[in-house]
Amino acid sequence: MTTIADLLAPLRAFRQDIHAHPELGFAEHRTAGRIAQELRAIGLEVHEGIGGTGVVGVLRNGSSGRSVGLRADMDALPIHEQTNLPYASRHPGVFHGCGHDGHMAMLLGAAQHLAANRDLVDGTVNFIFQPAEEGQGGARAMVEDGLFTRFPCDRVYALHNWPDLPAGTIATRPGPIMGAADKFRIVLTGKGGHAAIPHTTPDAILAAAALVGQVNTIVSRAIPATASAVISVTQINGGLAHNVIPETVEIIGTVRTFDPAVQAIIAERLETMSAGVATSFGVAADVTYTRYYPATINDADAAADVLAIAAGVGTAQLAPDPAFTSEDFAFMLQACPGAYIWLGQGRGATPPPLHNPHYDFNDDVLATGIALHVALARHWLGR
Repeated sequence: MTTIADLLAPLRAFRQDIHAHPELGFAEHRTAGRIAQELRAIGLEVHEGIGGTGVVGVLRNGSSGRSVGLRADMDALPIHEQTNLPYASRHPGVFHGCGHDGHMAMLLGAAQHLAANRDLVDGTVNFIFQPAEEGQGGARAMVEDGLFTRFPCDRVYALHNWPDLPAGTIATRPGPIMGAADKFRIVLTGKGGHAAIPHTTPDAILAAAALVGQVNTIVSRAIPATASAVISVTQINGGLAHNVIPETVEIIGTVRTFDPAVQAIIAERLETMSAGVATSFGVAADVTYTRYYPATINDADAAADVLAIAAGVGTAQLAPDPAFTSEDFAFMLQACPGAYIWLGQGRGATPPPLHNPHYDFNDDVLATGIALHVALARHWLGR
């Protein structure tokens, strides 16, 4: 029998090769090609070009009719790597700073192990390699391209490394585990004019300053204390010269929530506040509110299964609170019951967080991630 330990050395080399050749969302051509090649080499049925650059490998065995989906994300981030590792990114400004290289290696390892030991399962395992998780909605693209119609799944699972948890700790929770991610853009338009005669010029900068202060009262004054939400203004753009009051000022930010009702309150208050400030300062306000990722909501039964299975793989832990970061696996969970799982990969006292230029996936947790994927498949498709 092929063991997980037998796979680790070549998978570590695979992971580090992918790390050295990162690709941004919907441009994962080399990455997808390598994955497809590896899946074909172990005898899986391989489908490419799903939702852009997505790849699905299908393993069939037995006759139960049951099926499970296991997902890994493929894209890198637009960050300049500062690790100085021998396998550091060869593409300046592109970097696997979220561990998707490790996710791919763990899922590929699970595919290799199950392909070599097919009698462990009775049914179909769909190994889903998804493009463009980082803010571009690759999961939605795959779903809209017929992912679950072409590759039906009774359950779908995704695993993401989590540096804040000790290596080998597996955590999840029923219900919300990651937040909805919205973006707002407010353009305030005045008249523009000379800074020495401001009384003739409706001042978009002054209006923007007032509006930013008001926006930061929404959570504390419009959202119930028992609910959770975050609003952050992240950009203010306006003005080119020290003696000119600009005609327009742009305010950009993000909203993170878990409850659609709270999400709706915030969207309405941003509109109302912008209109009020515009009237007060004699400017015009145009608000664009974009809901780009829904909250990631775990199926309660699927999450309970994960925690029970995890106890036999690593250290199982009920995640007490959801995270305000977002994840487009939410789109898959809207279409199919399942669960999103955190795998601890922390090392040292203060490991670099995700999206940090010094981050690197911890290869020491490859075996745990592979074992968890295999255990999830065996639980749902066990003989």
